[in-house]
Amino acid sequence: MSDKSVKAGVIFALAAYIMWGIAPMYFKLLTSVPALEIVMHRIIWSALVLCLLLIVRKKFNQVLVAMRNPKVITILSISGLLLAVNWLIFIWAVNNNHLLEASLGYFINPLFNVFLARFFLQETLTRLQFLAVLVALTGVMFLIISHGQIPWVALALAITFSIYGLLRKKVAIESMPGLFIESSIMLPFALLYWIIMEPLSGNMLANNFDLNVKLILAGVVTTAPLLCFTAAARRIRFTTLGFFQYVGPSLMFLLAVLYYQEPLDVARVVTFVFVWVGLLIYVYDSLRIYRKSKLVNCE
Repeated sequence: MSDKSVKAGVIFALAAYIMWGIAPMYFKLLTSVPALEIVMHRIIWSALVLCLLLIVRKKFNQVLVAMRNPKVITILSISGLLLAVNWLIFIWAVNNNHLLEASLGYFINPLFNVFLARFFLQETLTRLQFLAVLVALTGVMFLIISHGQIPWVALALAITFSIYGLLRKKVAIESMPGLFIESSIMLPFALLYWIIMEPLSGNMLANNFDLNVKLILAGVVTTAPLLCFTAAARRIRFTTLGFFQYVGPSLMFLLAVLYYQEPLDVARVVTFVFVWVGLLIYVYDSLRIYRKSKLVNCE
């Protein structure tokens, strides 16, 4: 990859995770709407926004080409389903005062990426990276033992998004056409839910104007960071992408504790400390490898 491509990937990664970090503030405005209905609106309006963008940017032919490739469609069908599940869990967590657990999920997500990259992308896992994963998992195990229950929100968010990123790394398609195909595959299910279940927020003629605007803008809030993320995934190493993923959960953590004042007990503090130590080990190792490679290139 060229230096220009890598720099663009870094910018896209930062933009994606900053937007994800503050996204809970937007979805808190929709607490009166059930999580499944918000996901329905996200799928529908995201598909519409992406369709318009593809037409304006004259990239719709890429969608048509990709749809003739069974392998691409299969992978994007799976990634689209994972994305919808991730959205549902995240929105439910935000609107049911589990933002702290959601932030934990996205904190351990980079370490899941390192683990998946080792086994599916044949990227080398150093001893320090292995130690980082082990330390973070120790923190999660401590939380399970202390609370007597699995932090399913955190683990589900980490697993679904890690696998989503891995699949998008595997498929040869640009971010926008790929995301449009994912949304389009989920679109019939969203429309069926709208028609058959007749959700309260689905009658947009009966809704007030403010609610309709928020629901429609959910498509933009959804699309912008995902476009940046998939653009980053195509330009930088999967393990490098993991390096930036602490930005979003850090913002979520601060929002949960300082702004929304979610309870932070001793067990959670210990868990977060373990995860943060794991991340520090990972960051240190990444910087060490980067500096070493720069010295080799200079020689």
